[in-house]
Amino acid sequence: MTEEVRTEFHQLMDEVRADLVQMGGMVAEGISAVTAALLAGDIGGADQIITADDELDLLSLEVEEKCVQLLALQQPVAVDLRTILTDLRMISEIERSGDLVTNIAKAVVRLHGAELEPRVRGLLDRMREQAVRLTAMAMDAFAERDAGLASVLNDVDDVLDELHGQYLDAVFASRNAGQIDTQQAVQLAVVGRFYERIGDHAVNIAQRVEFLVTGQLPEHMGANRARARREQGETL
Repeated sequence: MTEEVRTEFHQLMDEVRADLVQMGGMVAEGISAVTAALLAGDIGGADQIITADDELDLLSLEVEEKCVQLLALQQPVAVDLRTILTDLRMISEIERSGDLVTNIAKAVVRLHGAELEPRVRGLLDRMREQAVRLTAMAMDAFAERDAGLASVLNDVDDVLDELHGQYLDAVFASRNAGQIDTQQAVQLAVVGRFYERIGDHAVNIAQRVEFLVTGQLPEHMGANRARARREQGETL
């Protein structure tokens, strides 16, 4: 590349990184907003969150177009290519988290009129806190190219998984006590799964950051083991 083309290339890569960080911030804000709407039974607030997802979808398409432009026009190699491939995977993970926020917002309408007992409400808020924390940590790791920070997300996600289990117990205890009906209990259980999945997407982002920095993914280890077994079988 000429120096001018190289400069434009890295400027566009910086734009993509900034756009992805913005998308992650939109998701984190959405998690907090949708939880507030859920706990308040705020259908109007939920509708606003559903509408706002269109902006995230638009931004994700714009970022994808920039990545395709980088691949098609500049023919990157080595670290630059790994960065763009990571960015493309990041778009999908963040956009899916946004979809999960939207799914929670849609559940606000279905749960309208349900009386949530204090333990269920408290666990919803604690799951919200952990989902926001995981999303923010994943995006910080991405922005700073911090593989060390990325590596701890699995442990943080374990906290969300534990809260999710407690939440399900609380939901069905509330159902058994007659505080909510079966349909409401099932809907609440599905909502809990949405929070848990947001955490999973944050972990996936963290793994992509580790790939960006080190060139290794967890599945690479499994693939290497499979390759070694295959080679060993061929020699027998």
